[in-house]
Amino acid sequence: MAHSTFAARVLRSLSQGLPLLAVALLIAPITAQAWWDEAWTARKEITIDTSATGAALQGPVDEFPVLVRLHEGVLDFAQAAQDGSDLRFVAEDDKTPLKFHVEKFDSVFNLGFVWVQVPKLAPGQIQKIWMYYGNASAPKGSEPQKTFDSSQILDWHFAESGTPAQDATVYANNATAPIGSVDSGLIGSSAKFDGAIGLALPDSASLAVAAGESRTWSLWIKPASAANEVVLLRQGDAVTALAIGLANGAPFVELTRNGARQRSAPLAPLDLANYHHVAVVATAQAVTLYIDGAASGTVPAALPALSATASLGAAAAQGGAAYSGEIDELAIAKVARGPDYIALLALNQGTGDKLVSFGADEAGGGGGSHFAVIVQSVTIDAWVVIGLCALMAIYSWYVMWSKGQQLGRVTRGNAVFLDLFRKSAGDFEGLRTRLANGEGKRAQDAPLTALFAVGLEEVQQRIDAAARRGEAKPVLSDQAIAAIRATLEAQLNRESQSLNKLIVMLTIAISGGPFLGLLGTVVGVMITFASIAAAGDVNVNAIAPGISAALLATVAGLAVAIPALFGYNYLLTRIKDATNEMAVFLDAYVTRIAETYS
Repeated sequence: MAHSTFAARVLRSLSQGLPLLAVALLIAPITAQAWWDEAWTARKEITIDTSATGAALQGPVDEFPVLVRLHEGVLDFAQAAQDGSDLRFVAEDDKTPLKFHVEKFDSVFNLGFVWVQVPKLAPGQIQKIWMYYGNASAPKGSEPQKTFDSSQILDWHFAESGTPAQDATVYANNATAPIGSVDSGLIGSSAKFDGAIGLALPDSASLAVAAGESRTWSLWIKPASAANEVVLLRQGDAVTALAIGLANGAPFVELTRNGARQRSAPLAPLDLANYHHVAVVATAQAVTLYIDGAASGTVPAALPALSATASLGAAAAQGGAAYSGEIDELAIAKVARGPDYIALLALNQGTGDKLVSFGADEAGGGGGSHFAVIVQSVTIDAWVVIGLCALMAIYSWYVMWSKGQQLGRVTRGNAVFLDLFRKSAGDFEGLRTRLANGEGKRAQDAPLTALFAVGLEEVQQRIDAAARRGEAKPVLSDQAIAAIRATLEAQLNRESQSLNKLIVMLTIAISGGPFLGLLGTVVGVMITFASIAAAGDVNVNAIAPGISAALLATVAGLAVAIPALFGYNYLLTRIKDATNEMAVFLDAYVTRIAETYS
């Protein structure tokens, strides 16, 4: 009865604590994901704001290469590797690594330019990503060819000095000749054109244009003077071509088809003191010129077929001077980028960037604990399973402890009773007196004492009945002995049931714990792969933490089952010993009764 009361109190306490446990389960994933990797000692929160107070994005943009400008006002360069090789960028969930590459990282002058691909940008959204640094042993994480989407066929940063410009895309459309550079350009270094010679683009099949095909050209310019007419970029030949240029400092786009030229309407001259973003987007209906992110001119015709022959800053075949000034960030895509994409390019890459802002530096990590990485990646469904496993474990431990205490009392009480029973030599009344006093009190709760009391009660009933019949010495018949045995066997069953009570909870923990953990693992793996599919990232760094965290649910299930298995086998053996001891005593007791009253 005492055990049942205590068990009820434990269950009531657990039920009262469930709301707290639920809160803990909800908080646990948030706090566990507080640090992406313990090997990195510092991080910075980066906010990407597409709302009206930021970039004021009007439509969704996918796989956008966000430029992150670093300087001593936003980053402690002393904590990062000298070449920026330890930089890592992680999505807002603090689990998914983002693709990025470092254009320039100068720890002497404390300047850095990093391109990070953000999978999705939506209007009116404030999105956060994390920049991690401070890991001297980290391998280089910069991957230029993975930063841009598959539609980008050329991207020159002009970050090289004295060597040809290198294409950052997978198409490897590298320049074939070097050109002068300016260190203090718009984005790191810029290409410098002296008005005498231009720069040829590679004769690559990927740069050729089919008739009516969509295309996007994008570049930043800072002209040295407002010459009569200069060509910034030209592709094609004397018969069929596209040209982007300046006429007295005013930008234009021009199509040449069978020798006839068709130019966009004149615009106002550019402010030569600043950089300007120039983009041309060709669709099946028109070729549109964008200046600083705004549509500013149109040629109402589709592109003619253009050969891959193209040049940057060279003199036009029809006359005019070569370009004099700076050009930075030349990009070509084989699709027509939308107006929101172009506006975002101009805003983010320009000096008045409202898209990106920085939070405070945070310190942490440094332990390199693999278990900490696993815990950081546990999803809420896994925490729920782990919480259920914890409840099951606590209750199974309580059962093992309570049954161990009960069996200990049974063993000690039975030992005391058997010693007194042997000494009684059939004096049942004397044994009853000794059980109520002195050493016998230690055996009062023993199952053998209960059996003895039941048997003695049965005998006493028959003695009283014989006395009422006037018999001087009662004699128990075989039928009476059989009846007494049956009553004792019923009591033995009750005592055995008391010993086996709640043991079934251990069998539930043994069989149910691993299956519950497996359920958590399967669901966790499904969520991990769904998240990876949504993010478009299939590298092992994105998969491994989620899979290992999902497996933690299975570990929790096994942690429930393994102790319960050992405890169950140990307790079952002791219960069998106690039951066998009661059965042996029952036979001896009945024999002694028959001997005494025959």
